Amino acid sequence: MNITCVGGGPAGLYLAILMKKANPHSRITVIERNGPQDTFGFGVVFSDQTLLHLREADAPTYDAITQRFAHWDDIAVHFGQPGQVITSTGHGFSGLSRQVLLDILQARCQELGVQLQFNRDLKPGELEALRQSCDLLVGSDGLNSLVRTHYESAFGLQLDLRPNRFVWLGTTFPFPAFTFYFKENQHGLWRVHAYRYAHDVPEGQPQSTFIVECTGDTFARSGLAEGDEQATLAYCEALFAAELGGHKLACNRSLWRRFPVVRCQRWQHQNVVLLGDAVHTAHFSIGSGTKLALEDSIALRDALLAHSGVPAALAAYEAARRPVVESLQRAAQTSLEWFENTERYVHLPPEQFAFSLLTRSLRVTHENLRLRDAELLRRVDTLCASQAAAQSGVEPAAPAVTPVAAATSAPPPPMFTPFRLRELVLENRVVVAPMCQYSAEDGTVDDWHLVHLGSRAIGGAGLVLTEMTGISREGRISPGCAGLYRPEHVSGWQRIVRFVHQHSAAKIGLQLGHAGRKAATRLFWEGDNQPLPAAQAWPIVAASPLPYFPGSQVPAELDTAGMAQVIADYVRATHLAQEAGFDLIEVHMAHGYLLGSFLSPLTNLRSDEFGGSQAARARFPLQVLRAVRAAWPQERPISVRISATDWLPGGMTGADAVVLARWLKEAGADIISVSTGQTMPQARPAYGRLFQTPYAEQIRLEANVPTIAVGMISSYSDVNSIIAAGRADLVALARAHLYDPYWTHHAAAEQDHPLPWPHPYGSVSQYKLRMK
Repeated sequence: MNITCVGGGPAGLYLAILMKKANPHSRITVIERNGPQDTFGFGVVFSDQTLLHLREADAPTYDAITQRFAHWDDIAVHFGQPGQVITSTGHGFSGLSRQVLLDILQARCQELGVQLQFNRDLKPGELEALRQSCDLLVGSDGLNSLVRTHYESAFGLQLDLRPNRFVWLGTTFPFPAFTFYFKENQHGLWRVHAYRYAHDVPEGQPQSTFIVECTGDTFARSGLAEGDEQATLAYCEALFAAELGGHKLACNRSLWRRFPVVRCQRWQHQNVVLLGDAVHTAHFSIGSGTKLALEDSIALRDALLAHSGVPAALAAYEAARRPVVESLQRAAQTSLEWFENTERYVHLPPEQFAFSLLTRSLRVTHENLRLRDAELLRRVDTLCASQAAAQSGVEPAAPAVTPVAAATSAPPPPMFTPFRLRELVLENRVVVAPMCQYSAEDGTVDDWHLVHLGSRAIGGAGLVLTEMTGISREGRISPGCAGLYRPEHVSGWQRIVRFVHQHSAAKIGLQLGHAGRKAATRLFWEGDNQPLPAAQAWPIVAASPLPYFPGSQVPAELDTAGMAQVIADYVRATHLAQEAGFDLIEVHMAHGYLLGSFLSPLTNLRSDEFGGSQAARARFPLQVLRAVRAAWPQERPISVRISATDWLPGGMTGADAVVLARWLKEAGADIISVSTGQTMPQARPAYGRLFQTPYAEQIRLEANVPTIAVGMISSYSDVNSIIAAGRADLVALARAHLYDPYWTHHAAAEQDHPLPWPHPYGSVSQYKLRMK
């Protein structure tokens, strides 16, 4: 093959090595605009796993890298008072000088016969001719890629310029661990990401990377200019004088910047393909830019060798590589957002702050940290247990059977600590999320609901929530939805509540709602949110006369008389819920249902006192909540479910949700169940593991309101991570409980913290012991 790589960074050089090694007769050319010794920045980071990939791909390159890198296992987190540090071990990373890495790759290219052309600054007009002259043109030319820009319409660049400012510096200080500093001065809070990348440098030369980061507001208050390197050095050396211990900082094109998140809709066009930062970026806080570039090269090599034609190979490369990169970019996104919002976390206790930092990207979890650093995890769990005891007034329960835990003083897993809401104490933090069953008859629940909710209560969860239950016949989502709008409905619910209370330690809550413009729709399995045939439908109402789908029924705008009736329906349902014996009520204000349609500016277009500003849009939902609170016994708690973001421009945002949560708390809400979206059908949520949890965390820490996290949570390790890091107070799981009604019992057994089973199931614990 005849391959031309535009860009002589790690991605282009490594692909050239791999392809030349695979076929020595190939003609491989690397064109670089700078000289061989021109590099910017200081060090790069590799995980131990990445190094294993490099060893498999090209052993000589791996050997040369490992002879020069600086390796560490520890992460040191410095914050708060001077000298306050939490150190975690078992993380396994290596640092290497960026110039040394380039030297190694350049030397390997020359050894194999790759043609290296330095100081050749291509012009856009040259690219098309270059493309036509080779079999494959590779855009490995970094963030400001000329190749990507020239074919921009084909690649579909998506650029997100983040708000924080950062500068890349070096220092002579020999850091013994990957080190984070969090330090506050009169201008604001500063973050430092620092690590050693070399051992064998001349005295007085940089051997460590020292990245300084802050918010845009802090940067503005500091008076620093983006391009004044000497002022930056003077300011940072003074600010971190104690931490540097007399060592100096160094600059190398050290300009203050904002991090650009690069994504592309397509990675390949004709015989052109993008690698590394040209096609995607990952925030430096997870140290994966160079890793991604090198692994891109390995994946492209594999595709080219496996397919006979370039188009097929490039399509296979993108299909195989894109999901891996997008997963890592999601992790990088949560990590960069943690650093954008560090002010949110600095009040946390030291162990919790460090745990929040370590688990920020979701790549390290509670269970994963147990393998890396069991002692730190014990301290985190001990803190969590003591916080739970203080909050609830109840000591965490000992396990039912303790073949392992009895011999130790290990604290309980965070998910098995108690939590109090008014006079209601939950034995653990696991919630069975509301799941519509579409199996009621004119609102009346039956044996299906008894088995569905009863089995999950026996399954060990601390709280079981019913499906959204209509406050009126016309407020149901579908003809099969549960209701509590007639006295005759109470007995069915009483039967379920009585079963839960008699046969489990679980508490049970009733979710009340009005479907609004999403009412009068088919059963879920007949068409999600699809309208009923006109002959079967009923009139519907909403904040504004906007149909959900273009072909959906147009709702009437709810007038003041209708609002009064809705409030009365909520109050009636609340009294009936008390009669049925429920422990908690959850008011549904999410997902574009009636109350949610008032809250979102996308669905509330009113010009009266119930539309316009956020305060006006919240007026009616808050009236409903106050009425429910007045009708519900004061010792029993109320939850409110909200959509924290609409996932659309102009809709609700996380900041709006924080404001709303404060108002809901003032109106009587004890906890906020934080969901997102489902307001508009064209929304495109950023689906992924725990994708809604950051909103629960934001509300909990910024509004100081307890929260329930929900959404793509399935593992007990993630539940423990959420609770231990302070991201939420309770964790609701839906599909995991559909798959396994006894999910909580099984999670407890896996952690050697078994829960008491009902007496008829008492032999289960002995079965588990025998299985071990």
